[in-house]
Amino acid sequence: MRLELPIRNVNRTVGTITGSEVTRKHGFNGLPEDTIWVKFTGSAGQSFGAFLPPGMTLELEGDANDYMAKGLSGGKIIVYPPKESTFVARENILIGNVALYGATGGEAFFRGIAGERFGVRNSGAHAVVEGAGDHGCEYMTGGRVVVLGRTGRNFAAGMSGGVAYVVDWEGDFRRRCNQEMVDLEGLAAPDDVAEVKELIRKHVKYAGSTLGREVLDQWGKFQPMFVKIMPRDYKRALGAIQRAKELGIPWEEAVMEGAHG
Repeated sequence: MRLELPIRNVNRTVGTITGSEVTRKHGFNGLPEDTIWVKFTGSAGQSFGAFLPPGMTLELEGDANDYMAKGLSGGKIIVYPPKESTFVARENILIGNVALYGATGGEAFFRGIAGERFGVRNSGAHAVVEGAGDHGCEYMTGGRVVVLGRTGRNFAAGMSGGVAYVVDWEGDFRRRCNQEMVDLEGLAAPDDVAEVKELIRKHVKYAGSTLGREVLDQWGKFQPMFVKIMPRDYKRALGAIQRAKELGIPWEEAVMEGAHG
């Protein structure tokens, strides 16, 4: 099913009632990818795409208010500026504050800048954005976030899981990142490189990102500029799981041993 509809900022939690019907009928696994695809044009109200399940894709040509993709649960959300706009997407606010709050799965691609607290409590969604305000990835527990533009202060505060990748344009990201619970690394591991490039490819495909295309076309220039934000507890857990595989023991046992030193 494919639909095209207008949207205004008085329209809140768009897609959520349909998503609830999909979940009631098909369970938490939802439907095959892109079974229901709705393109909206205009300015979306709060909580656009909240709790969207697998099988639903919401595309928005315009902009959106706060709580975009709240509780995203396996669906896909794409947002980009109007095609006739003359401003540079990577330099302008596209979505409001607290996007992806409590998301548990799915994908989101935003061709523009997000407000504050982007990805707060994200625990499973994969997302690409072209800049974010203060407190990005706050209390994040899972998922993947790629930030192609600049970020505000206090990035990764309370971040205990998941991984974020940020392009450090001016070499000062370390000062704006809260490193109490995370370590900052380079983007070097082949698996990490493949993961980041695949997310950016999707960002280009779905959102038409010129910045994403620039990064991919000049990968040799941009790869050294990426900073990988890795929570220490998450890194220890991943190490314990890998040891469990090597030793042939339950991964839960290895994680508990790692947690107790």
